[in-house]
Formats: sequence, C-alpha cells, structure tokens
Amino acid sequence: MKNNKIIIIMLILLLTITLVGAGAFIYIWKFTGEEHEEKEPSIEEIVENSVDIEEMTTNLSTDNFIRISFKIQTDSKEAKEELAQRDFQVKNLIIQELSEKTPDDLKGKDGQAKLENDLKDKINELMQEGKVVQVYIVNSLLQ
Repeated sequence: MKNNKIIIIMLILLLTITLVGAGAFIYIWKFTGEEHEEKEPSIEEIVENSVDIEEMTTNLSTDNFIRISFKIQTDSKEAKEELAQRDFQVKNLIIQELSEKTPDDLKGKDGQAKLENDLKDKINELMQEGKVVQVYIVNSLLQ
C-alpha cells in the first residue's frame, strides 16, 4: 500500500515536471525565438508596385515655381491599381501641398524628405486598398 502511494506521488511529480518543461519550451519557442520579420521587397517588387506621377509644374507660395515628378511605392498590386485610378486626386494633393511651400521649405535633404513624408501621409488618407510605403522625388527643378 505504501509502495503504491510512493509510485503515484512519483508519477504525479514526473508528470508535473514534464508539463512545466513543455510549457517553458513552448513559451521560449513562441515568444523569444527568432522574430519573423517581413523581408524587404526586392527591387523588382518595388518597381512592380509603384506608380509614376509624371512631371508637373506648379507655383509655390512665392513667385517661384517648381517642376517635379514622383514615383510612389505601394504595398501591393491592388494598392497600385487604386493609386493609378486616383491619379487626379494625387496630383491635386501635390499641387495643394506645394502651393503652401516656399523655396526654403523645399531646399536640402530635410526639405525634400518632409515633402515626401507629408505627401505619403496625405495620400494614405485617400487609400482604401493598401497603403503608400514611400514617395520618391525623381526629378525636381526649383525656380
């Protein structure tokens, strides 16, 4: 009788240790293992999911004007198709955004990066299928 109690206690302890070990393994594997980061898209995927905004000329808030063109990268083919259909709205946003800028606002790397980010945010407000990942200025002439 005493032997049976000892065997039962040992089995319960062995089962408890096994369950705790399995739980620890699952926790470590699930939460602290290598993160499955999204891989960066290849250049082919970037080009495939991008829309070109042809060169446009518009006035700035001063007597100056700018001639500029963009490439807008989206996160999917569906987003690219939607963006292509919204071409007129995107051009309108660009004109509105540039009409409030001065030449000093657009000079240098910081000024261009701010314009790209502002346009990305404004265009993403329009988007329903996916989103804009990056806006690139591909040509710019400020006069």
